[in-house]
Amino acid sequence: MARKKDNGPGGLVVVDKPAGFTSHDVVAKLRGMARTRRVGHAGTLDPMATGVLVIGVEKATRLLGHLALTEKEYVATVRLGQSTVTDDAEGETTAAEGASGIARDAVDAAVAELTGDIQQVPSKVSAVKVDGKRSYQRVREGEDVELAARPVTVSAFTVHDVREEKAEDGTRVTDLLVSVVCSSGTYVRALARDLGTALGTGGHLTALRRTRVGPYRLEEARTLEQLQGETDGAGAISLLPLGEAAASAFPRWDVDAEQARLIGNGAQLRMPAGEFTPEGQGPSPVAVFGPEGHLIALVEEHQGRAKSLAVFA
Repeated sequence: MARKKDNGPGGLVVVDKPAGFTSHDVVAKLRGMARTRRVGHAGTLDPMATGVLVIGVEKATRLLGHLALTEKEYVATVRLGQSTVTDDAEGETTAAEGASGIARDAVDAAVAELTGDIQQVPSKVSAVKVDGKRSYQRVREGEDVELAARPVTVSAFTVHDVREEKAEDGTRVTDLLVSVVCSSGTYVRALARDLGTALGTGGHLTALRRTRVGPYRLEEARTLEQLQGETDGAGAISLLPLGEAAASAFPRWDVDAEQARLIGNGAQLRMPAGEFTPEGQGPSPVAVFGPEGHLIALVEEHQGRAKSLAVFA
């Protein structure tokens, strides 16, 4: 994909987030590199996690909330035999039942039950809000938080390797190397927890790497060191231009000059019937382009007409 050095209206940067950094830490770094405060991210990654973090610069920040709703892909290590307060390796161990000699058939059956359209209870230390306050904040203050289950879709949950190990405390555990393709709002560490519960061993996540957010893959991600090298050498980081970013992530609707003017002014024009809302599916964002290929707006079909989500013209 072509990139340009001049930020202009902005664009996207696909970052390979390092371990130990919060998503906000990465945003703070990019603000310095891009020389603007107008920087944001699509889809938070925990400090322990690495991999694809999509960053928006300038006008591209308006795309981020919609990109965050797209499908995501991960590779992870699930440890059976120990449970933690955070459902991952960053939290204190709450139980160490141990796990060895688990039949692969039992693992596969439990994984199958966690695949498809499921109801998932988020981790108690997640960013889910409870009466206006983040759940993790309530837990830190000593509250016993009970979160409601919510629907998520796990399109694929695959076990690639099974290894028996010994944890630092001497507990016999079993590590599973897995890959997950899931909808927005799915917690992979909750999958690890629920898999351990189903097998009667307890479980938590020890490693997580996001390999895809929507169309943006790890192969095109750059490390913070690589991005810093660009600013040292050329004075500015290269961005995936706004129009290309929108065209790669959303269906494209090309309009003529008059339609572009009207949509740019917020008019709700009639959209081509059935072209952008497949039967049986709800409306999704559509990128509108003018006759010269400029991104005009991001819209959504509402009663047959284009409802503006963000205007860029």
